[in-house]
Amino acid sequence: MPSKHLVVFPGSFDPVTYGHLDVIRRGRRLFDELVVAVGRNPGKDSLFNADERVDMVERLLTEMVASEPDAAPVRVKAFSGLTVDFAREVGATALLRGVRNLSDLQYEVQQAVTNREVAGLETAFVVAGQTFAYTSSSLIKQIAAMGRDLTPLASMVPPLVVEMLRQKKVAKHPLLKRLAATNDSAVET
Repeated sequence: MPSKHLVVFPGSFDPVTYGHLDVIRRGRRLFDELVVAVGRNPGKDSLFNADERVDMVERLLTEMVASEPDAAPVRVKAFSGLTVDFAREVGATALLRGVRNLSDLQYEVQQAVTNREVAGLETAFVVAGQTFAYTSSSLIKQIAAMGRDLTPLASMVPPLVVEMLRQKKVAKHPLLKRLAATNDSAVET
């Protein structure tokens, strides 16, 4: 048995949500150390580049660590490639995953079994609070793309993220333009 239990919480965090922060907060109480692994999902286009996502998470974690100094240390690292390879690289004993609903659970259990069989890596699940059960980064990007006012996002993401989304909208980021155009064509049909 390892003397220190380090857990990796992988995700794209594009953008980071209150749900992500809730999983991190709770994971810091369960493990000796937590690494937030900011990865790239090849199946999705990113709104924020890796450096922006790492910076966003680090800034938000600074506030969390200051308010909960007795919880486990947490650090943020960008990675590419397989999550299990990254987890081995940092010496993780487990992966941490948030589960919002039954669809998440079905997908996450399949991934957990694969990770255990392929890499001998266990997965710990944290069930999302009801407040976060329907929040996703994809939904937030859709709202940012189609909404005139981003203020309603304040219940799903921290003010820092709302401001960064506002900047992407003002800069007419291609992903936001594409999402808005997709919605416009869906409405016309």
